[in-house]
Amino acid sequence: MDRFTALTVFRRVVELSSFAAAGRQLGLSPAAISKNIGELEAHLGVRLLNRTTRTLSRTEAGIQYYDSVVRALDELDEAAAALGPLQRRPSGLLRVAVPTTLTFMRLSSAMPRFLAQYPDLSVDMHTDSRQINLVEDGFDIAIRATEALVDSSLVARKLTTMQQVVCGSPAYLEVHGRPTHPRDLQNHNCLRFTLSGHVDEWEFSKGAERERVSVTGRYRATSSLAVRDAMRAGCGLSLLPSVYIKDDLADGTLETVLNDWTSTHYSVYAVYPSRRYVPAKVRAFLDFIVEELAE
Repeated sequence: MDRFTALTVFRRVVELSSFAAAGRQLGLSPAAISKNIGELEAHLGVRLLNRTTRTLSRTEAGIQYYDSVVRALDELDEAAAALGPLQRRPSGLLRVAVPTTLTFMRLSSAMPRFLAQYPDLSVDMHTDSRQINLVEDGFDIAIRATEALVDSSLVARKLTTMQQVVCGSPAYLEVHGRPTHPRDLQNHNCLRFTLSGHVDEWEFSKGAERERVSVTGRYRATSSLAVRDAMRAGCGLSLLPSVYIKDDLADGTLETVLNDWTSTHYSVYAVYPSRRYVPAKVRAFLDFIVEELAE
């Protein structure tokens, strides 16, 4: 028995004093109306309606039960109506998890525009380069930059791709020389981002040629921005997404090497719990970050 349907049928039968009229209003056959009432009475163990071919009336139990059913169904309608604005317009609290570097490089300066666009929405942004558990930690959506997205029950939407490049400062390259082949990196101080999937081994390709090189160096950090700052100071070479150093490359603070080789890339995904009934606040943030990263 579908209890919600049975309760709705019982209410309509009482209000219309007719099985047939209730069936027409609910789009159910008289047989289905009768079955729902019979199953509800069997579930409760009491007769709710006295019915003959000519008359229909409530029993004492039916009178008492009808009042409770009306209150319960009205409260459910009110609860559903209260949720309506959450589906129609972005409002409430949006909890977002975003990688630290991506936040500082692309999102932190853009978030005020997002908040101004949706005045009924509050944002709790969690910045961490480590992957959180979206559902258990109570987040609405997370942005993940990864070489390979782990299979899960979450919905994933690809946002963009970040190509990585090897680079260093002009001062470092002047003293230590420019590598012309990936194997030359073994003779350089390589600064490493420890939360990447290739801390001590960097991969490169050129046409059909593939190279996997073990790298070492005197400095490694859990922040790619810390690695970038060390490169700026002339400490060594590193492999970083080009988007994180585009200003440095533009003004000559850093220079790329091995330009005829392609290295690994990061794909950036938005992940959220379900494709069905996506709240308006999540849809709004998705639209915002798609536009932001496209720029």
